Amino acid sequence: MVSQYMHDPHSTHLEAVYRILRYLKSAPGRGILFSKHGHWRVDCFTDADWAGCPDDRRSTSGYCTFVGGNLISWRSKKQSVVARSSAEAEFRAMAHGICELLWVRGLLQDLGLPTDPPMRLYCNNKSTISIVHNPVQHDRTKHIEIDRHFIKEKMEAGVICIPFVQCGSQLADIFTKGLGFKIFSPIVSKLGMSNIYAPT
Repeated sequence: MVSQYMHDPHSTHLEAVYRILRYLKSAPGRGILFSKHGHWRVDCFTDADWAGCPDDRRSTSGYCTFVGGNLISWRSKKQSVVARSSAEAEFRAMAHGICELLWVRGLLQDLGLPTDPPMRLYCNNKSTISIVHNPVQHDRTKHIEIDRHFIKEKMEAGVICIPFVQCGSQLADIFTKGLGFKIFSPIVSKLGMSNIYAPT
């Protein structure tokens, strides 16, 4: 995220870069460890930090995708337009997550590997989940109509299901906002990252 300030950097941005470099230096052996979990389930965690950028109030979308319990893809990206509600920001993040799930499913099918349907798209915003399940179109949700119909179509076809996940278990939080060590460390562990230099 600091790369967006390369054209006009300030001391606060340099401090953020130093913080990133300190973290990388402290964990040279940290990486993703793949292990067998006995299933081929495809899961995705999506989240959005609504109006999180103080400069232009655009939201940041993030998702991470798991196959068989192993992290295989992740993304963090500032949304291209300003979201007028947290639900709108979440819908955009969910739509990106579904596109990634569909791509992963196609890749697994090309490789001849089975998947356990439906694919799970975890979200921690109850209002967004209720809007997806509600067939009534409200005036206040018309601006997110396309994403809502796309998500609902995939859900009704049995391609995905959208279970609610508590904020403490929302792994995509790490891709949308800065987190303190007490929250950051458990999420990194749940993502499957291990330190090869740590004593066993």
